[in-house]
Amino acid sequence: MQQRKAGDVSYLVPSPPAPATGLKACLNQLQQHWRREENLAALWQAWPHIAGPQLAPHCQPLRLQGGRLVVGARHAQWLQALRYNKHRLLGALRGAGFSVKDLVLQQHQPGALPAFGSEEEAQVWAQHPSRVDVFGMAGCPSCGRPAPAGELQRWSRCSFCQRERMDNGVALGSPSDATTPATQ
Repeated sequence: MQQRKAGDVSYLVPSPPAPATGLKACLNQLQQHWRREENLAALWQAWPHIAGPQLAPHCQPLRLQGGRLVVGARHAQWLQALRYNKHRLLGALRGAGFSVKDLVLQQHQPGALPAFGSEEEAQVWAQHPSRVDVFGMAGCPSCGRPAPAGELQRWSRCSFCQRERMDNGVALGSPSDATTPATQ
């Protein structure tokens, strides 16, 4: 605030505004703020450069929280490619200024669902692991509850046990899935 005088009266007026900055400078400040705050938007913007031209179109950052980045891949083969390149990705993330301590890799389908009643929907449903009429029933080795045999083939446990496992930080199809016994 500045003090001004008009005759015998003095009053306060606001200080003049700071000079305007260019749009580029504003955007650079915003990017720096995003990086400091572990903002996912900054990571999305830098992702094509970080992941590279082969991986970037097939996977994307989903969540960044507490230094833990969750990356989703559209297909199983790209999930495998992410696993193979996990250490390189961590290095590239850190080199780009992101303080990522761990990468969690999972399969993720970002696109729209197939239209109701479409042939694509029928094909997906025909192969769905929860189809009891196709795969039959069996007992879950983790909890002993009856479960569709397709789920047991896919995850070695029922979908309830698999969901609980995922909620506890084990990503679907992670390498530790094959070596860690189910705990329920």
